[in-house]
Amino acid sequence: MANVDSARQKTPFFDTSNLRGDIFGGLTAGVVALPLALAFGEASGAGPIAGLWGAIFVGFFAALFGGTGSQVSGPTGPMVVVFAGVFASLSGNPALIFAAVVLAGLIQIVFGVFKLGQYIRLVPYPVISGFMSGIGVIIIALQLSRLFGHEPEGSGTIPAMAAIPGAVMDPNWIALGIGVLTLGIVFTWPKAWGKFVPGPLAALIIGTLIAFFLKGVPILGDIPTGFPSFIMPAFTQDSFLIVLEAAFILAVLGAIDSLLTSLVADNMTRTRHNSDRELIGQGIGNTIAGLFGAIPGAGATMRTVVNIRTGGQTKISGMLHGVLLFAVVIILAPLASQIPHAVLAGILVKVGYDILDIAYLKRAHKGPRWDLALMVLVLGLTVFVDLITAVAVGVVLAALAFVKKMADDQLANFRAGDPTLESEEERELLSRAKSRVILFDFGGPLSFGAAADLGHHVRERVKEHASAIVLDFSRVPFLDVSAARAVETIACDAKQAGKTVYTTGMCENVRRVLGGLNADHCLPNNTCFDTRIEALRAAVAEVTSGDAGGEPAANGAPQPA
Repeated sequence: MANVDSARQKTPFFDTSNLRGDIFGGLTAGVVALPLALAFGEASGAGPIAGLWGAIFVGFFAALFGGTGSQVSGPTGPMVVVFAGVFASLSGNPALIFAAVVLAGLIQIVFGVFKLGQYIRLVPYPVISGFMSGIGVIIIALQLSRLFGHEPEGSGTIPAMAAIPGAVMDPNWIALGIGVLTLGIVFTWPKAWGKFVPGPLAALIIGTLIAFFLKGVPILGDIPTGFPSFIMPAFTQDSFLIVLEAAFILAVLGAIDSLLTSLVADNMTRTRHNSDRELIGQGIGNTIAGLFGAIPGAGATMRTVVNIRTGGQTKISGMLHGVLLFAVVIILAPLASQIPHAVLAGILVKVGYDILDIAYLKRAHKGPRWDLALMVLVLGLTVFVDLITAVAVGVVLAALAFVKKMADDQLANFRAGDPTLESEEERELLSRAKSRVILFDFGGPLSFGAAADLGHHVRERVKEHASAIVLDFSRVPFLDVSAARAVETIACDAKQAGKTVYTTGMCENVRRVLGGLNADHCLPNNTCFDTRIEALRAAVAEVTSGDAGGEPAANGAPQPA
C-alpha cells in the first residue's frame, strides 16, 4: 500500500514523456477547432468571437483541471443548441445569459465534488441517441436558410424550419454556390489530406477567398479584437428560475457530452478517465468562460479524436489547443470578419450530420422495438419541445421499461406449483402432501415492480384444499417497502383462509425490513426455518398429521425421510 501511495505522489502534474506528440496533437486540434468555434459562436447568437473565447477558456482550463488526459474541450453542437435557446429566452441580456453559464459551471463542479459522474453516465443509450440525433436535426434546420443566403426570422427550430421554403424559393445564388461548395469539401475531403489540412479549415479558407472576390455574400462583419471584457453575472427575482433552469440544463448536458467523449478517448488510448475530476475541470472552464462572455463548452468528440490520432495523450495537448486559438484571436481576428455565413452554415450542416446516430438508425429495426420507439420519441421531443423534457421523459420511460422487464423476470423466477426441487427428499415430501403444501421459490431480489402481482400470483396458485404455504426467501438478499407489503398481503390472506405460512432462508436484512414495517404480524413465530427441507418437513407433518402414515415427531417436527 505504501508503494502505491508513493507512486501516486511521484506522478507529475504535467507528464512530458509524450511532449512531441502532445504538441502536434494540440496544434492540429486547434486548427480543426478554429472554424467550428467561429461557426458555433455565430449560431449561438453571441457572435463568432464568443465561440472562439469559449474554445480558449473551456479548452485550456478543462484540460488543465480535468480527468481525461487526451480530451479537447470547447463549444459543441449540443451545448450551442441549448445556449442559443438560453440567449433567445433571456432577450440577449449578457448579465443574465452568462450568469446561467457561470452557474452551470458551478453546478458541474458540485457534480464532481459529490462524485455524481458515475450516475450521469447511466442515461440509457436510446435516450442519448435520440437527443443527440435531435440536436443534429436542430443544427441542420437552423443552418439551411443560411445556406441559401437568408437569415431565419425569430429563434428556435420551428421558425427556422418555417423559413426554409422562402429561402429556397428566393436564393442568393452566390451564397448558395459557396454553401454547396463548402458542403462538397467537408463531406468529400480526403482523409489523407486531412492529416495536413482539415476539411473544415480548407472549406473556410476556400469559401472566404471566393467570397472576397464575389461581392454580395452575407459575411460576419467586424469582430472585436483583444481580451474580452469581464461580465458580472446578475439576475432578477423574475428571471432567477429561468436562469437556474438554463444553468441546470447546460450543466447536465455538458456533463453527459464530456463523459461520453471521455469514454471514446478511453477506448482509443486504452486508459481510464476520472469522471468526477473531469466534471470539475469542465465546471472550472465554463465558469471562467461565463465570466468573460464566452459560450459554454464540453468535451468535443471530433477534436479529441483528431488530437489522439495525431499524437496527443496528455493535458498538455488540450491546453496547447487553447493557446493556439488565443494567438489566432489576437492576430487574425480582423481577417475572420470576411468569412461568409454560408461557409459556416455548410460546416455546421456537416457537424449536425455527424451528430446524427446514422449507425444505429440503419440497424435499429433489427434491435428491440421499444428501444427504437424510445429513441424516436426522444428525438421528436428534442426537436419540437425542448431538451430537458426529452431527456427527462426518455429516462423515466426507460427506467419504467427496465423495471417492467425486471418484474417479469422476477415473477418468472417466482416458481409456484412446479418449483425446482433441490433433492429427492423434497420431491417425496411434496408428493406425500398431495398438493396440500404449496412451495413458492423467490428467484431473487423482490422489487416494487414485481410486488404488485405477487399476492395475485399466490392466490391463483393456492388451491382451496391446500393447507400450508412455504415461502423460500433463500435467494432474496433484500426487500423494498412494496415487496414487504406484498409479503404481508400473502401472509394475511393465508391466515384469513386458515392456511399456515412457513418461511425459510430469510436473511437478517429481510427480517429487519419486515419487522420494522410490522409486515410480519401475520407470520407465525414458530414456522420460520433456516433451510427449505426443514420447512417442508414441518409443513408436510402438519397436513399429514391426521393421515395414516404421517407420524409427527415429539417436538412437532417431522421425522427425517
